[in-house]
Amino acid sequence: MGSTEPIKPHARLLQSTELYNYILESSVLPRESSLLKELKAATASQPEYFYTTAPDAGQLIALLLKMVNAKKTIELGVFTGYSLLLTALTIPPDGQITAIDVNRETYEIGLPIIKKAGVEHKINFIESPALPVLDKLLEHKENEGSYDFAFVDADKGNYKNYHEKLMKLIKVGGIIAYDNTLWGGTVASPEEDVPEDKREGRIFALDFNRKIAADPRLDHICLAPLGDGITLCRRAF
Repeated sequence: MGSTEPIKPHARLLQSTELYNYILESSVLPRESSLLKELKAATASQPEYFYTTAPDAGQLIALLLKMVNAKKTIELGVFTGYSLLLTALTIPPDGQITAIDVNRETYEIGLPIIKKAGVEHKINFIESPALPVLDKLLEHKENEGSYDFAFVDADKGNYKNYHEKLMKLIKVGGIIAYDNTLWGGTVASPEEDVPEDKREGRIFALDFNRKIAADPRLDHICLAPLGDGITLCRRAF
């Protein structure tokens, strides 16, 4: 097919570049907004470009947002804002996103494109570690069970803590999506074969995946092999 976009090896579990190219070219890229493409290009020069949500995972997120008619969402970990812009473009004009990240500088890389898209009014960006903000939200009873959707792509060591907070904030029937839950495929590798810099993240992912699978408050989960692995959870009660 001759892709015009270079395929960077981040967050890609498929071993065949040709197959991944096919998925992108046949399904993802034809539907990807020009604004999302622009934001992706603006991020490509960043040293941590691989933090960006994989476009195939983003396509699934957009579909889920539509399926649950999401209007009020929360995002932990923003980086330059690919998944944030995708969400803002997908939810209704009066939708609201609480977006939390410790680094406003990276958010501001994508902010001109968010403004260009005309969706900045939907975003409440909070520069902070996520847990204090979640605790603050839970101080107000009206926030409990009020969010339709959450996307988590922040520090992996806190995923379990985020989950406990989000299970109170997400409504019954709401969806939480956790990114990077296959950690480059290392979750299926013997520890001695895992590069030293990936071992801690691998342990966090293994522990979190076990917790999610055993959580009786979730009636459905799915660990989808998109991007770097994205775990979807539906709150049952």
